[in-house]
Amino acid sequence: MQKPTPVLAMLMLLCLLPCSATAHFGMVIPAKNTVTPQIKSVSMKLSFSHPFEGIGMPLVKPAAFYVVKNNKKTDLMDLLQKSSLMNHLAWQAEYPVKRPGVYHFVMEPTPYWEPTEDSFIIHYTKVIIPAFGADDGWDNTVGTPLEIIPLLRPFGNYAGNSFVGQVLQQGKPMANSDVEIEFYNQNQQYSATSDYHITQVVRTDSNGVFTFTCTQPGWWGFAALSTADYLLKNPQGQEKPVELGAVLWVYMDPLPQSK
Repeated sequence: MQKPTPVLAMLMLLCLLPCSATAHFGMVIPAKNTVTPQIKSVSMKLSFSHPFEGIGMPLVKPAAFYVVKNNKKTDLMDLLQKSSLMNHLAWQAEYPVKRPGVYHFVMEPTPYWEPTEDSFIIHYTKVIIPAFGADDGWDNTVGTPLEIIPLLRPFGNYAGNSFVGQVLQQGKPMANSDVEIEFYNQNQQYSATSDYHITQVVRTDSNGVFTFTCTQPGWWGFAALSTADYLLKNPQGQEKPVELGAVLWVYMDPLPQSK
């Protein structure tokens, strides 16, 4: 039997190596998950990454960044400042909070061309922050084309709680669709058991509802994916499909310590 050439041997070896996770997540991560009299503003970073692996991608200036409170939308683009996260371009903003309420912060990114997937990516990314003890309006919609509505209050939760959400596409439940979940593995303190464990996957039911138990304290990202009914031109001028994502970030607090 003829021995494989060095090049062929290398290709055979690469085929045996596990594939790395490819899930992308838009990220809007506040420094604190609630606003209190001691912390009267929301400081946050906007980025695009593989959050568990700590692999960043450049996030050009978003197409839109705003906050919704009591169904009133306020543009926040002027607050954005260049930053970096995971060694790539990111953005940061600080929003002063003057009144009690539940604030929905939303980022619509500029379409991201991903040549390895031969498509564009647009992730409508949301995080919901309560201020000064307010506790109503957390399940309101913000009207993005694809959106995750929390059915579990998205704050004041402990690790081990089960998050429940509903995926809406153009305001209607998106049935039998995949939702990808990743833990924001800050400082890379955890390693995955296998590549399959990096991105968890659940599927919505006939009403677009899904459930997932968040085992660790910290930020958890949920991404429901679909395909847009339009095409965009890539850098070579070719029309390509667009992956739409509804991303919601939820914080789980550590369990309380015994006295």
